[in-house]
Amino acid sequence: MTDPAVPSTPAGWYPDPAGGAQRRWWDGAQWTDHFETPYSAAAAALPSTAPEGTDPYTTWIWPLLVIPVLQLLSIFLIDWEQFIVTSLTDTSVAGQAALFTTPGYLALTALGWITNILFVLFAFLDWRELSRRGVPRPFHWAWSFLILASVWQVYPIGRAIVARRRTGRGMASLWFTIATMVLAIIITIGLTIFIVQFALTNVDLTNLAP
Repeated sequence: MTDPAVPSTPAGWYPDPAGGAQRRWWDGAQWTDHFETPYSAAAAALPSTAPEGTDPYTTWIWPLLVIPVLQLLSIFLIDWEQFIVTSLTDTSVAGQAALFTTPGYLALTALGWITNILFVLFAFLDWRELSRRGVPRPFHWAWSFLILASVWQVYPIGRAIVARRRTGRGMASLWFTIATMVLAIIITIGLTIFIVQFALTNVDLTNLAP
């Protein structure tokens, strides 16, 4: 085994001959006063909890949680009765294209993009504020980009779990997210029932082309 005390030993980091947990730099001729902490020891030294009394609820988490609700309710911007009639009775290219150029649909699309951007922005500001308050390794804001794939639940749920571990609080965002998901299911079922009933009672399906 190479002995750093021997001058022929190449320069490098070696266990501190004084017996400390850090490694010490051997310059090839003698020990220097430069030390480094091994990665495993540095990781173990990191705190796992926030300072006592840290509030896990930032200003930014609340508007972030409201955004999915706004996106959900924005589907009522569409005139569903007209949408159903046109989609079933006018199968021409122009007729079908008109469905996606109505004011309601365009407003829904614009609102979707704007709120997606705000969701990511609020997640970043929330993460930055938690870090500033001393919360170690808060749930990373980059997970909020999943809202672009309609998987918006990941950030608020992950944030709640990590905040609970770090501060002992912070589960409100999880329960709010679950409530929003339940609301989404209720609205989806209700809208589906409405579409089917309206189509059956107001559209002459017998004259539709096969």
